[in-house]
Amino acid sequence: MFLRNAWYVAAWSAEVTRDLQQIKVLGEKICVFRTEENEVIALEDACPHRKLPLSKGRIKGNTVECGYHGLTFDCAGQCVWAPGGGRIPSAAKVRPYPVHEKYGLVWIWMGNAAMADPEEIIDIPNFDSPDWGINSGDAMELECNYLLMCDNLLDPSHVAWVHESSFAAPATKDTPLRVTKTETGVIVHRWMMDHEPAPFYKKVVEFEGNCDRLQHYEVRYPSHALIRAVFTPAGTGGPDGPLHEKTFVMDSYNFMTPTSETETRYYWFQLRNVRPDDEELSKMMAADVRGAFEEDRAVLHEVQIGMTEKQSPHIDLSIDAGQLRFRRQLEAMIAEERMVDAKMDA
Repeated sequence: MFLRNAWYVAAWSAEVTRDLQQIKVLGEKICVFRTEENEVIALEDACPHRKLPLSKGRIKGNTVECGYHGLTFDCAGQCVWAPGGGRIPSAAKVRPYPVHEKYGLVWIWMGNAAMADPEEIIDIPNFDSPDWGINSGDAMELECNYLLMCDNLLDPSHVAWVHESSFAAPATKDTPLRVTKTETGVIVHRWMMDHEPAPFYKKVVEFEGNCDRLQHYEVRYPSHALIRAVFTPAGTGGPDGPLHEKTFVMDSYNFMTPTSETETRYYWFQLRNVRPDDEELSKMMAADVRGAFEEDRAVLHEVQIGMTEKQSPHIDLSIDAGQLRFRRQLEAMIAEERMVDAKMDA
């Protein structure tokens, strides 16, 4: 169950080269490559003749040649040469997908191409700011439905048990959560006052002693998350707090791309407001964050198995309010999209 009229991350920009490659998005196989002018192209990965993937063929200048009988397609997906002479069949074409590069990522639009507006790609403040550092890592393959990862990123409480050695603190177990529904998604957040910084953040904050901490967990439709961590010296935080000059902020951006109903490709990076040029700090944070995400991956793999094979209904708790709101609204958006598509096809 996917929302199609939306931008998803197809790849890191550096992953797409002149070589033909197959990627999967929303269960569809797509051939991606770069033109001689370095533009990213995405085409349906199936020659219309006998359905050999185009990614198994050859790139010829700015065209793709099928590896079976040589049908050749331009960047718009139109066949420009076929064997046997005569007129090229009108059905000799493949679907082209709108793509756009931003934030070092290749974004792809899976729905109605006429609706693809790059201005709708998520806005990331401070991405190019020299005052903010960045760390990132390779995309991760998750063996679970993308909504399970969305659930995870609307769940500040899970850190107390899944991430004991990194993000956890005693207050993460039972400090009440607040849920806010927005036009673009759902936010689950809470301030935790006057406690020791969690192990991961203790290595990064630039003040001594206890902290006031904000957990801001936000997922936007269809599957993009901002996790904002704020650490400020105890007594300076809270919704109306003055915030200290040494307040530490980390914005973690997370993009879940469904590849099938039970598989997800997970892209991520973090922006921080301290030591922007410290490469060692970036490497340390990237390694530690990746370690925490591996903990999530292991849990969610088992959750997927458990939900698939369950012999009795699962239950929901009060801490699941944000996840349930997100899922209900996304389901409504998908249902509306399908209804509109059905009317247009009638």
